[in-house]
Amino acid sequence: MTGFARRLAGKLLTGLVMVWVVVTFTFFLVHALPGKPGDVQYEQYIMSGMSSEQASARVQQVYGFTSHASLLSQYGGYLGRLAHGDLGQSISYTGVPVTHLIWSALPWTVIPVLSGLLVSFLFGVVAGIIAAVRRSSRWGGLLTVSGSLVAGVPAFVLALLLLVVFHTEWNLLPDAGTSDIQYNPGWNLPYIGSVVQHAVLPVCAYALLSYGGWLLAMKSSVVSVLGDDFILASELRGIAPVTRARYIGRNAILPLFTVLALSFGVMFAGSFFIEDTFDYPGLGDLLLKSIGTRDYPVMAGAFLLITVSIIVANILADLCYTLIDPRVRR
Repeated sequence: MTGFARRLAGKLLTGLVMVWVVVTFTFFLVHALPGKPGDVQYEQYIMSGMSSEQASARVQQVYGFTSHASLLSQYGGYLGRLAHGDLGQSISYTGVPVTHLIWSALPWTVIPVLSGLLVSFLFGVVAGIIAAVRRSSRWGGLLTVSGSLVAGVPAFVLALLLLVVFHTEWNLLPDAGTSDIQYNPGWNLPYIGSVVQHAVLPVCAYALLSYGGWLLAMKSSVVSVLGDDFILASELRGIAPVTRARYIGRNAILPLFTVLALSFGVMFAGSFFIEDTFDYPGLGDLLLKSIGTRDYPVMAGAFLLITVSIIVANILADLCYTLIDPRVRR
């Protein structure tokens, strides 16, 4: 087995252990909640006219375990359901599987967050290089100030500002939803155009929310690289400024790749405030609603997906970093 294969196997094993720890914690957390949700749901089914057997079967469908079985038996049944990809059924959406709700919400989180993340990364990296190389000039100072200001604005304030300016004041973009109701969902130009139009403000909010962090991180990394010996050597050899900037950017951007990979994992959590402000039916909005309605199966499923995505992103970031930076392989 090669060194890369050993590292990959070790990372996957560590990731599986971490997922098991989170699943176990979530299971016992649900049982530790006041009133034991499984028992409360069982009593509600009895009061609605179900027999004891029907109520137990219904709780089994919703939570993946029966309330009157032993704790160890419930835990084993819960793990068995998860191993088959069954997250139970929603309480607030009666009879709807949790997996269906999550898969329905995922595109409305992944597409705008991924778009905003890539846009903010590209602009933040370029602005960070300029702010570091021209840090004594007016433009360098303005870029640094812009990054600091944007990085300090809370997500809900940023979303509200965009909403007020581009919808309330100028009426250029829609304020909520994913598309206009007069268009039929599908692969047709009117519907796709409406989806893109409704996604502009959320994407801009995500991009501005991350832009300041990328700019300041890239500037700090570039400043540290500027003191390296190969930069001095390139200046003495009279290398063109564009080539030297490429050398600087290529070395300074390496630490940001790890953060970028982790950001891909965190994006599945979405941004609760942004999705709530723009009434965007993503995973963050689904999780907020499930908390409000005490829909424990949906909460557990959403937390599990977020955890798995972060763990997978962490593993990929570690492996990819060894590929893009040969020094790590030594």
